Amino acid sequence: MIEQPWIRRVRRALFAAGGTVALAAGLLTATATASQTAGQGPCDIYAAGGTPCVAAHSTTRALYAAYDGPLYQVRRASDNTVKDIGALSTGGYANAAAQDSFCAGTSCVITVIYDESGKGNHLAQAPRGHFPGPAAGGSDNLANAFEAPVTAGGHKAYGVYVAPGTGYRNNHTAGIATGDQPEGMYAILDGTHFNGGCCFDYGNAETTGNDDGNGTMEAIYFGNNKGWGYGSGNGPWVMADLENGLFSGVNQHFNANDPSVDNRFLTAMVKGGSNQWAIRGGNAQSGSLSTYYSGVRPNLSGYNPMKKQGAIILGIGGDNSISGAGTFYEGVMTSGYPSDATENAVQANITAVGYSSAPTGTGTLTPGSRVSLQATTGCCTSHYLRHDDADNKVVISAVNSSSPATDKADATWIVRAGLANTSCLTFESANVPGRFLRHYAYELNVSADDGGGAFAQDATFCPTPGNSGVGNSFRSVNYPTKYIRHYNFAAYLAGNGGSNAWDSTSSWAQDTSWLTASPWS
Repeated sequence: MIEQPWIRRVRRALFAAGGTVALAAGLLTATATASQTAGQGPCDIYAAGGTPCVAAHSTTRALYAAYDGPLYQVRRASDNTVKDIGALSTGGYANAAAQDSFCAGTSCVITVIYDESGKGNHLAQAPRGHFPGPAAGGSDNLANAFEAPVTAGGHKAYGVYVAPGTGYRNNHTAGIATGDQPEGMYAILDGTHFNGGCCFDYGNAETTGNDDGNGTMEAIYFGNNKGWGYGSGNGPWVMADLENGLFSGVNQHFNANDPSVDNRFLTAMVKGGSNQWAIRGGNAQSGSLSTYYSGVRPNLSGYNPMKKQGAIILGIGGDNSISGAGTFYEGVMTSGYPSDATENAVQANITAVGYSSAPTGTGTLTPGSRVSLQATTGCCTSHYLRHDDADNKVVISAVNSSSPATDKADATWIVRAGLANTSCLTFESANVPGRFLRHYAYELNVSADDGGGAFAQDATFCPTPGNSGVGNSFRSVNYPTKYIRHYNFAAYLAGNGGSNAWDSTSSWAQDTSWLTASPWS
C-alpha cells in the first residue's frame, strides 16, 4: 500500500517533536470525515467566512460539526500504554469517561493534541530548543491529563494544564502562514491561571526552536509579563508574541487600550496580515468580543513585513522559553485574515458551549465536590483545615457561621482526582484556583504546580478510614506511612512516631482523622 502524503506529514511532525508516540495506532485516524451532523463548529464558521482552519486543537470538543476522529491522546504511567480520546458523538464533546477508565489507579499525561483540520498539524512533546526543557534530552514536560477538569456542553472534559516546563510543538506543519501571509487564531484559556514568565503562547513560531529575530513569530500570549509590552491595569493581558516583543498595540511597551482580563474562561484572538494586525478578546461564557487593538504593525523595525516561519507552539515561546503558565481548552489557526463578523460568529459558538468550572457536588470526597475538612481532636472540633492568608502555609483555625467570608473560603477545598494516582485525591484551594494542597519538607502548603515531577505526588493523598475510628485520614501517596496531621495548629505530613516534633505519638490518631463537612464557601 502506498503511504498517503498526510500520513508522512504526521510521522515527520511527531518524530521532530521527539515523541515516542509517533507510531501509536490511533494517530493515523485524526482526519476530518465526511459524515454530517447538525449545527456548526468554529472551523465551519471560519470556512464559511473564507478563512478556513489549517490547525484545530481541542481536548474538550470537536471543532467541526462533521469531525469524528480523536481529540487527543493520553499515556498512563503504570505501563506507558497510550490511548486516543475521542468525542462522545460526531461533532460532539470529549469522552472524558474513556480517559477516567483508562487512567484509573495510575496517572496520565497528554501526549498528542490532534489537529482536526486534516492538515496533520498535531501537537506533541516540544523538543529541545534554544532553551532546554526539563524532560529527557531537553524536551519539555507533558501536561498532567487530570489537572484541568471542566464541564463543556454539560459534559465532563479536561483541558491542558501548562505548568512551567510544559510545552507542545510541531515544527513541520502544512498550510500554516509563513512570511507576511495573513492568518488568524483564537484560544480558549483559563483567565485565572497565568504568571509573568515567558511565555505562555499558542500560535505561529520558528521552525528552528531559536529566536530568529523580530517578526519571526505571531502567537497569542496570555499573562502579566511586563518585560516587553503591557496594557492597562496590573494584568493579565492578551498580547501578541511577535518575537523579541510581547505587543499590546502599536507601541513597543505600553498601550492603554489593552485591558487587564481575568475571565474564568477567556477567548483570546490575534490576527495578522500585510501591515495590519489585531488583538481581540472576550468572556468565553457570555457576551461579545472587544477589539483591544486593530491597526498597523508595531512602530519598531523588523515587524513589517513579517517573517513568520509556520511552526505551532503551545505553552512555550518560540525559542522554547519555558517559564510561562496557563491552561488551554481549544484553539485554531486559519488561512487568511478573518473578518470581525466571522470572529463574532465564532465567539457566539464558543459561548453556546457553556464552559463551566462549577463544582458538581458538596460535602463528599467525590472529585468535583467542594468540602471543608474538620478536625476531630477534642481540643479543636471547631477548627478546619485552611490556608493562611499571611503566606502559603496550611493551618487549622476555628470557623463558624459568623466568620469572615475570607476565612470560610480559605477553609474550602475542591476535590480533584489524584494527580499521581486517580484512585486517590488532590485538593485544590477554592478561593485561590490553580493552587493545590501539597507537602514540602513535610509541611503542608498551597502552591501552583512548579513543573517538577515530584509535584503530582506531593499533592496526592489517599483517603483511608480515620485512624481514630472517626471520619477519614489522608495518606501521602509518596510517603505511605505519613498522613495529613494538625500539630500546634499548623498542618504537616506526619508519621506515628519519628524525628520531627509533629511525628509525636500523642493524639496522633485523632490529629490525623478528619470529618468531611459541607463547604463553608
